[in-house]
Amino acid sequence: MNIRNIAIIAHVDHGKTTLVDQLLKQSNTFRDNEQVAERVMDSNDIERERGITILAKPTSIIYKDYKINILDTPGHADFGGEVERIMHMVDGVLLLVDAYEGVMPQTKFVLKKALNADLKPIVVVNKVDKPTARVREVIDEVLELFIELGATDEQLDFPVVYASAINGTTSLSDDITTQEHTMDPIFDLIVNQIPGPKGDKNKPLQFQPALLDYNEYVGRIGIGTVVNGTIKVNQMVSCVRLDGSIKKFRVQKLFGYFGIKRLEVEEAHAGDVIAVSGLPDIEVGETICEEDKEEALPKLRIDEPTLQMTFAANSSPFVGKEGKLVTASKIEERLRKQAEADVALKVEENGRDSFLVSGRGELHLSILIENMRREGFELEVSKPKVILKEINGEICEPYEDVEIEAPEDTVGPVIEALGVRGGTMENMSNLPGIVKLHYIVPSRGLIGFTTDFMTMTKGYGVLNHTFREYLPRNQADVGERKVGVLVSMENGKSTAYALGGLEDRGVMFIEPGVDVYEGMIVGESNKEGDLAVNVVKGKQLTNTRSAGKDHTVVLKKTKLLTLETALEYINNDELVEVTPINFRLRKKILNTEERKKYDAKIRSEKE
Repeated sequence: MNIRNIAIIAHVDHGKTTLVDQLLKQSNTFRDNEQVAERVMDSNDIERERGITILAKPTSIIYKDYKINILDTPGHADFGGEVERIMHMVDGVLLLVDAYEGVMPQTKFVLKKALNADLKPIVVVNKVDKPTARVREVIDEVLELFIELGATDEQLDFPVVYASAINGTTSLSDDITTQEHTMDPIFDLIVNQIPGPKGDKNKPLQFQPALLDYNEYVGRIGIGTVVNGTIKVNQMVSCVRLDGSIKKFRVQKLFGYFGIKRLEVEEAHAGDVIAVSGLPDIEVGETICEEDKEEALPKLRIDEPTLQMTFAANSSPFVGKEGKLVTASKIEERLRKQAEADVALKVEENGRDSFLVSGRGELHLSILIENMRREGFELEVSKPKVILKEINGEICEPYEDVEIEAPEDTVGPVIEALGVRGGTMENMSNLPGIVKLHYIVPSRGLIGFTTDFMTMTKGYGVLNHTFREYLPRNQADVGERKVGVLVSMENGKSTAYALGGLEDRGVMFIEPGVDVYEGMIVGESNKEGDLAVNVVKGKQLTNTRSAGKDHTVVLKKTKLLTLETALEYINNDELVEVTPINFRLRKKILNTEERKKYDAKIRSEKE
């Protein structure tokens, strides 16, 4: 059977996973009576809840006499490493672009990777049914992007399909009235425009894992495309390791993909997308070869982490009350297991009962924390910090490309805020009622910015950023929260009476009846310094009734923090306590007097 291997690439939320849904459904991959969920490729709970793809996943479709292997890739910059490695598994890409938003930072990032890998592109303009669609302008933007990225003449001659993935319709014309309920135009372009795999099944075996999965019984599973030759179950093979050494092993199992199922197969040939088990510590970029015919493929580049934070066993007075897994050894075991499958994650010991975890961004690390919380872990995590590098004798830090869309009347505060955070404006353009901004900002300047940005733009702003490069460190003090916090000075349950008396001091994070401990952050101060407060104080009861004093305390709305906003919010002397039921903000030093002495010492050192 003829094979076509393609990846679907796009900016986040431009409709990749929805398009794959339609390709699967309209190719009759599912039985008529099979129940299929929406966004079928997003298989884990967090992917479904947040509407994002976290892990790249292979699937396959039979169309006429062709087997089309499709890789659905993440759109978030934090998972860009997966996108880059997938380019080595495929011969072409479907580039999805939103018919209103057009070219965005991640569109540029993923297309650059595809063009560098010399892949044949097909452009799909999605969401053409939107009333705000501006199809022709978007095609012009895409063409400009191809030229800017140095596309060859052949790559510039890209075919275009116009689609509404949500409705399952496509057309080769930009006239929306020609849309038909079929995916055949996309299938036909894949079959006719994307070249078949270059490999030769008669040559010696070469297979290189570009992705990893993990199974408790067999260890790591390497996922990739067979470049040359044939591989069979129980075959003895050689693995050329990253350091050049050779390790021989027996292939325990081979898995192929059909629809969304991973099925065991007995053998696979050049061009097949498969998963191989048998070597428990296989690494991305190693090469599996026939015995005595070892020839390594070029190593795959893996993006280095840009952000790190400390994970530690929970040390609050509430330890063990809400979670089952609370010891440092359990946390280490879970982190090491995650690092087995996630090549972009690095875990190092960081003193007693704590670990330094490095990843590709806040989202990357916060999803790991969220998964651990759901599994019953209790832990405490520090503020994320960027990873500095020494390049040519100079200390450098990561910078990001930032694209912003904001309503016209909110642009002033956004520009001011980015200036304070070390940002440099590269470009500014106007759409009806909206201003588009392009900035280059140090990564640490973006920590904590998302929450402020949504407040500034009243929830209407769109913020996207992607890693650009390491540049000399900006000496400005960016990324620290400017306002102070309200910190509990007592243990107990919060009362409406106490909270009511503190409302003019700031915004509360807790409601009445919440268990608190000394050193726990209970609100945001409306001044710069931190303030120790008593939130457990009860009303003094007397036997004298006072006219007009019996009204109920009506409290203002509390400020709710999600896990991401909590991680962005804290400063370097604070932690987020994470349990299966709650996350709490706290000071590293819980005792009020000790903390005051420490703060005074730090202030005097600065002066």
